[in-house]
Amino acid sequence: MKDALFGGLLALQFLTRLPVPVACPWTPTTRRWAVRAYPLVGLAMGVVLALAAHGLVALATPTPIIALVLLSLWVGVSGGLHLDGVMDLADALGSNQPLARRWEILKDSKIGSFAMLALIFLLAWKGVLLWALLHYQAPLWWLVVLPALGRWAGVALLTLSPCAHQQGLAWSWQQSLRPREVALALVPLVPLALIYPALVGWLAVVALFVAAARWALVRSFNGINGDMVGATIEGGELWLLVMMWNWWQFATVSPPGI
Repeated sequence: MKDALFGGLLALQFLTRLPVPVACPWTPTTRRWAVRAYPLVGLAMGVVLALAAHGLVALATPTPIIALVLLSLWVGVSGGLHLDGVMDLADALGSNQPLARRWEILKDSKIGSFAMLALIFLLAWKGVLLWALLHYQAPLWWLVVLPALGRWAGVALLTLSPCAHQQGLAWSWQQSLRPREVALALVPLVPLALIYPALVGWLAVVALFVAAARWALVRSFNGINGDMVGATIEGGELWLLVMMWNWWQFATVSPPGI
């Protein structure tokens, strides 16, 4: 139980900007529990977003402002941690260089034009899709589960993909993990799935994204690193927003499109 508690706190320290003034042991057991807690931390983030959305809607706040507040809160709570992975990956892929040079670019702390474009378009698409779902009154439960499923995507990629190099944070985490962590990380979502059975379908949607991301990353880089795990979390969230919008707009009874 103590290891599980430390693992949960470790996940909070890694995934959020919330102050957790506890020195958590860095052991294989606490790392396993931390990875299992990733979706749980995502659920907590989702609850914050959903409560903020509910309060702003109740105050009759204009929808574009609600969307911008939610996007800012989303980035603020996570500290923009995974955006760095998106930017580094965009620079490396956009370079069209040989493998060795792509890895050099990936590890370079400098920000290139592809990184800026990726950041701008990612945040723009997230903001617009948030606005669209709020404007057409999609139920707010999707805001709760979306960050959780995005973080589960990161768990799945980290656990089931080969690391390109036997060094770095991702490799260190991976040494403690087994394939079962992918299933155990879903335990916090089980009660929600009983209330909202559609959650099982959204899990399948994000699993398809993880499979595609794994194939593309291993093909392009011969393996993954921590930046790619972060980029998969961000990409998984955006993919879910796109698919949720399509479902709400075209597969349910909803107002005409934008």
